[in-house]
Amino acid sequence: MTAGTHGVGILVFDGMKMLDLSGPAEVFSEANRFGAHYRLTLVSVGGKPVHTSIGLRMPVDGDARAASAFDTFLVLGGDPLPGSPVAPELAAAARRLAQRSARVASVCTGAFVLAAARLLDGRRATTHWEHAATLARRCPSARVEPDAIFVKDGNTYTSAGVTAGIDLALALVEHDHGPDLARQVARSLVVPMQRAGGQSQFSASLQGPAPKTPVLRLVQEAVQADPTADHSLEALAARVRVSPRHLTRMFRAELDTTPGRYVELIRFDLAKALLDAGHNATEAAAKSGFPSYESLRRAFARHLGLSPTRYQQRFASTDRASRRPRTPARGAGGGDVMTVFEGFPAIR
Repeated sequence: MTAGTHGVGILVFDGMKMLDLSGPAEVFSEANRFGAHYRLTLVSVGGKPVHTSIGLRMPVDGDARAASAFDTFLVLGGDPLPGSPVAPELAAAARRLAQRSARVASVCTGAFVLAAARLLDGRRATTHWEHAATLARRCPSARVEPDAIFVKDGNTYTSAGVTAGIDLALALVEHDHGPDLARQVARSLVVPMQRAGGQSQFSASLQGPAPKTPVLRLVQEAVQADPTADHSLEALAARVRVSPRHLTRMFRAELDTTPGRYVELIRFDLAKALLDAGHNATEAAAKSGFPSYESLRRAFARHLGLSPTRYQQRFASTDRASRRPRTPARGAGGGDVMTVFEGFPAIR
């Protein structure tokens, strides 16, 4: 590589997810506009062109087995990977590239390639939440964190599904060139400054399928549309014209929770969004429907094991100091756009 150039070797293969490539590639390319010097090289087994998930034929720059050393080695994901064993030649190419690279990273199900190459043994890792349990079975010595956006363990990075590759790439740029350049890239691409890796992939309002029961759908829509309204058990039951006991039974039977816990999760989700946007904890409590800061603090202790202030310090964006607090955007249906909910322990 030319002096000052940061070589990024990207391992591609038939069935690779196109967004897994284009997202990080755009981040690195945009970083070059602001003074970085990333050079991307696509390699495949045998140096053959590959076909992407959307059917496009993708030429490559060379054979992975003959590639020189890279500063960063990145392997992409693909839908076939969780469902069948990784081809031995692909795993061997990944292992060789990793041994010759300063750091190793994967996007989405690319973690399965790293696992097949024995590069995740004894490490923390993540992948798309749908395939986390499968990854844990494939690589039992790894500690799989199914709700993390990306995980760093030493010089090895793994990220969650598709768009999390953008978060990962921004984090790598920030590591290489500092937060100011990474922030310029994020603004130029009109994406948020990367979400902290320890944040969850999930929103409380997005976990699991929508309720089949019309009554429960009405309750969910009402709570999500205005989390600050009166959503006591009695008020919710009256709104959908059933008894409080019957509503509780329906929540337990279909959603395995209670109306009160569901309301708290939605408010908790909104409070995290407000903290992420720069509001202080007292403001977040009032704007998300918690009756007091103390009730918000108890909710954070239950769900995250830390206080709202500690959460804000831990997951603060590097951009926050230059931003004025703002209210999270409103969704098309009138509800607040939610951020994340920490919902799952690590899988071994």
